[in-house]
Amino acid sequence: MHTQAWKQTLRHHWSEGETFLKWLLFAGIIGVVVGGVSSAFYHCFHWATRAREANPWLLLLLPAGGAAIVLLYRLLGMEQDRGTNFVLVAVRENTPLRLRTAPLVFISTVITHLVGGSSGREGAILQIGGSISSKIGRWMGLDDKDSRVITMCGMSAAFSALFGTPLTAAVFAMEVVSVGVMYYAAIVPCAIAAITGLWVAQACQVPGTAYSLAGVPDLGPVSLLQTVVMGALFALLSILFCLMMHLAGHLYQRGFPNPVARGAAGGGVVIALTVLVWIWNPFSFDYNGAGEAVIHAAIEGQVRPEAFFLKILFTAATLGAGFKGGEIVPAFFTGATFGGTVAPLLGLDPSFGAGLGMVSVFCGVTNCPMTSLLMALELFGGGSRGMFTGQSLCLFAVSIAVSYMLSGYYGLYSEQKIVYSKFRPEFINRKANEDEPD
Repeated sequence: MHTQAWKQTLRHHWSEGETFLKWLLFAGIIGVVVGGVSSAFYHCFHWATRAREANPWLLLLLPAGGAAIVLLYRLLGMEQDRGTNFVLVAVRENTPLRLRTAPLVFISTVITHLVGGSSGREGAILQIGGSISSKIGRWMGLDDKDSRVITMCGMSAAFSALFGTPLTAAVFAMEVVSVGVMYYAAIVPCAIAAITGLWVAQACQVPGTAYSLAGVPDLGPVSLLQTVVMGALFALLSILFCLMMHLAGHLYQRGFPNPVARGAAGGGVVIALTVLVWIWNPFSFDYNGAGEAVIHAAIEGQVRPEAFFLKILFTAATLGAGFKGGEIVPAFFTGATFGGTVAPLLGLDPSFGAGLGMVSVFCGVTNCPMTSLLMALELFGGGSRGMFTGQSLCLFAVSIAVSYMLSGYYGLYSEQKIVYSKFRPEFINRKANEDEPD
């Protein structure tokens, strides 16, 4: 009996070892493939941004760009595509993702930025990474559970390659699908895929994302109270952001039932908003595209008080009409400009407020507190102003936690499951925005 037990133990550990080695190999493959595609996406994305900035007349093509994206999806039988929501469903329910999603969202996001739509890049890259890795998993003949893990690997590799934040990327893929439940079985594959994707991106000269904050206070009763107030304000801003994103889509559908007309009309709305901003601030293109320059300016303490709301309007008008991209970089923009505006009113440095806003609004709209804390560490932890102290990082943790709790059950992704209550240890298992009125 004793010998039999030892044999069973050895077989068990041998099986675990095989699984470990299998995922080292599979995650490495996904990291290389998805990291390479993500690097190509980055360079095309920035080519489109530079071309638009050098040729402002391209904004006049916004209506044509919106219509073209809708027609492209229709041509390839993807009219019912729901973007990142499909990736979340693929992880939770092993719904297969079509490989054609990758080139479609790649091209459509580049078109969106070339003609001046307001969107980010992470929504596209999550779909690209998820669809490629899902297809590779099917080619490998993976079973139901392993297929979910390899899809998360693709999300991690893509996010890491584009932003240069491997810890954030690995945890985000495990945390975003089901709030309150972490897919810990995927921690090794996601970490390896994220690191490999980062290395491939660095080899392809994709720069990482990092900022140097000023005025980060030490932890104390006053700074703690100030941060709690900031976190509550960021929670309200997160709710506003999500409501505006969803409301815009509903309004477009009611006003323009035809998707092609909707895309063209959305382009016209963005042009009208751009002209209104020009009247106020001549030849300002701050709200077209991702707005990364404005985020950097906010971190340096240079903000305009109206910027956060205008970015929400531009992004809702763009994505609600059917343009492609993502909401995360616009959420960074919104949080940074709002935080930099409000922080001095509470006696905090605007640079610190902008940094708090970036990660806290990200948490409020994605419901991912652990990801947000790691993001704060990776985005702001280094730089010329030195590393965080443990106590100053606690202030970011408090703001993120307050934003997570008080933002309620809103979110950018309607297929995100809220498994456990944010207010008590209670199983609720509901979707984000479930009680939101149409």
